[in-house]
Amino acid sequence: MTQCLSMHNGYPTLARILILISAARSLNCHLSPRKLLFLSHSLQPARHRTTTTTTYNMSAISAEDDSKFGFTRDEMYKSNLAGTVDPYDRHLFLCFKSPDAWLSRVEDSDTDPLPKLLASALKSRKDDITGKTKMTVCAGGEGTDGDVLIFPDMIEYKGLKESEVDSFVEEVLVNGKPWDSGVQEVLTGSHVFVCAHGNRDRRCGVCGPALIEKLKEEIESRGLKDQIFVSPCSHVGGHKYAGNIIIYSPDSEGKIMGHWYGYVTPDDVPALLDQHIAKGEIIERLWRGQMGASAEGEKVDAQKLPNGQEANMSKKQEDSNTQVTKENLGGCCQGANGFSCCRDGSSDVTEQKKLKEAKGGKLSSWIKSLEQRDVLTAAAVVGAVATVAVAYSIYRKSG
Repeated sequence: MTQCLSMHNGYPTLARILILISAARSLNCHLSPRKLLFLSHSLQPARHRTTTTTTYNMSAISAEDDSKFGFTRDEMYKSNLAGTVDPYDRHLFLCFKSPDAWLSRVEDSDTDPLPKLLASALKSRKDDITGKTKMTVCAGGEGTDGDVLIFPDMIEYKGLKESEVDSFVEEVLVNGKPWDSGVQEVLTGSHVFVCAHGNRDRRCGVCGPALIEKLKEEIESRGLKDQIFVSPCSHVGGHKYAGNIIIYSPDSEGKIMGHWYGYVTPDDVPALLDQHIAKGEIIERLWRGQMGASAEGEKVDAQKLPNGQEANMSKKQEDSNTQVTKENLGGCCQGANGFSCCRDGSSDVTEQKKLKEAKGGKLSSWIKSLEQRDVLTAAAVVGAVATVAVAYSIYRKSG
């Protein structure tokens, strides 16, 4: 096949395809239509290719910093990603200032107490709040500092103040009621959060801004500025997996899912937009986990991950991943990736039975066919012998 790829690349697309077909036939290679198109594109002259590897702006970063903290650092793709997200049920984002203003531990800052007060209130009331709630700071600014975004509820509360933190937590998170003191708005579209907390870890400070720039560029080129919203956020865990991205968007059934990705580079941004957000397809080689799944259930079941690392799963993890209960056995279940695995509870047995019957039917048909051929062959031989015998008898009599 390597010989098939060594063709001259200075031909138009149709000519390259014809050359590939001819080369494949001469070498007894089989090329599907999809492979033909891919290989044809690969053989385009370099001056005609469209690449994204140098489109993001990292001019302010030295080559040394890029190799240590950027997308070319040695640790990229060295760790398993699946299962690196702690289980949680709700994610609360507090809009507050800009990443440059966030201290290393922004939730512990005494100079900017709002994040600390909210984090402390959530911690002290965690036993009273239904489900585990995670808190992260995202970029705010004039007119948005104090806004609170809640997922998967898809609700935004405007202008939380320091004096209102306790009542907010009590009413909204503990009692599950609307906040009387704030303006509530419904969130729409998809929301992408990129860790850009440079004061916490240099890797996030280098990778985050480049990813945000590329995301905004690609979103604008697709005309999706009013449907996909991007915001830098504070530390989410896993500095070594930078770039880290969290996407909250509806699945095919309208359920809000929260998926985490790591080792994301600007080159991966189109796939996140076109595959994950547009089609609901998980990009496994970058996938870290999701909201609502247990730490065990998040892991990809016993397969070789595309990043070259192997994830070893247990039976318990497999069962958790499909989330099948007695109540939904025979009905619909929700897979860990948000995919529906609706089927009848006895379908496996039925399918196996049908498979055996199909195999048995084919074998029986083959035997019958073989027997029929043998009978016909024997009859032909007997007929031939009889014909020879009659002819010989006539010959003797005539003699």
